[in-house]
Amino acid sequence: MATEVDTWSLAPKADGVFSFDDNLADANHPYTVDDDLLNEAEVNGNWTPQEKALHEARLKAKAKRRLRKSSSRNSTSESFSESGELSGSDPHSPKGKVNTSDRKSRTGKGRGLPKKGGAGGKGVWGAAGMVYEDEEPDMRDPNYDESAQGDTVYATVVPEVDEKELEKMVNPIVQEYFEHGDTKEVQMLLKGLNLGQHKYEFSSLAVSLSLEGKASHRELTSRLLSDLSGKMLSQSEMARAFDKILKELPDLILDTPEAPQMLGQFIARAIADHVLPMSFLDFYKGKVDCDHARVALDRAEVLLNMKREMVRLDNVWGVGGGLRPVKHLVKEMNLLLKEYLISGDVSEAEHCLRDLEVPHFHHELVYEAVVMVLESKGDTASHMMIKLLQSFWKTGLITVDQMNRGFQRVYDELPEINLDVPHAHSIMETFVDLCYQESVITKQLRDACPARGRKRFVSEGDGGAIKN
Repeated sequence: MATEVDTWSLAPKADGVFSFDDNLADANHPYTVDDDLLNEAEVNGNWTPQEKALHEARLKAKAKRRLRKSSSRNSTSESFSESGELSGSDPHSPKGKVNTSDRKSRTGKGRGLPKKGGAGGKGVWGAAGMVYEDEEPDMRDPNYDESAQGDTVYATVVPEVDEKELEKMVNPIVQEYFEHGDTKEVQMLLKGLNLGQHKYEFSSLAVSLSLEGKASHRELTSRLLSDLSGKMLSQSEMARAFDKILKELPDLILDTPEAPQMLGQFIARAIADHVLPMSFLDFYKGKVDCDHARVALDRAEVLLNMKREMVRLDNVWGVGGGLRPVKHLVKEMNLLLKEYLISGDVSEAEHCLRDLEVPHFHHELVYEAVVMVLESKGDTASHMMIKLLQSFWKTGLITVDQMNRGFQRVYDELPEINLDVPHAHSIMETFVDLCYQESVITKQLRDACPARGRKRFVSEGDGGAIKN
């Protein structure tokens, strides 16, 4: 057997079967010892059927490798093999499917590099260093604006407020406006709401809330309607709002018995401020069946006839709060205390003091009450004033600071008061002790009360000695 192998290795090789080029081409494709045995068997002519079939398969595979390498060098050559299959397909893969993960050309052309140098494909920004030009707006774009091409405006879409949620959203705005009185802030908040066709209901809700409030709230509401008119609400929308309030008067009068008269003042003020059209009252003549609405319209007509030559009914709600002169406030508080001494109604006095809306000036009421006690005769006024101050103290209407300031003012002016009231010091000491017993004032305030010291001298012959 060894002799046969040596003979096969020394035998000359047949032409066209093995060559130097073939060995060089097959350098990258190593083969096993079976290839040498098959070649030696071919030279000697000793073929078995299995060896012959295996040899033919090896030759076909070697031809395909040569064709594939030649096609990569020459891109113009065809890449079809003898069997008609593409060179990029794998013959050993199931059903001869093409390897899709391979980045080489499917047609056998090119060098297998990425297409477009990596600048193409879905989701690719482009090649490095590429500068894009401005794209022209597309007419089919839903945001395309013919008048301003290239300028895309993004607007925030606010859904329209539902009628059921309108009152919940408007009430906090109006209540906060009653505190700060800034109409511009209300306008800004309303612009953020999409009231839609229910815009007019804001005016009706503001008027309804002010009817339950103070006179200053009604004054602020009239100013708000004047500022909103022409900017956010038209005269027709204002007229629609007041028409709704006139229809709701039977319900409003349950909580506010004076609602018809107040609504009439609102209508008169709105017409004078050009918030409502001048023909607003003429539209209702002979068409009103509700007695409360008729009272409101009559009140408005009377006020307009009285103030026919005035441009604005500025004082229809009075001068509110701290805008009133000090003399006027002092006069109002004096009148309040005198009516209380006659009627003895503490609740009415409390209601009148709240309507003045001057919590910073309540020390004046304390001062006037103590002075009335000093100037009065008998103990009736003293006990009634203690009862009144005690009620104001417990309800918190008069604070500690206001109470102390009122009494301190009387302490400072007691020497002058004593000129008109000789027993002012003794009356003051008694009144302060009673107030302390009823927990109206503090102990420090009671101790601060000035006492008039009496110095009694002996007769002149004693040399002016002070009697102990």
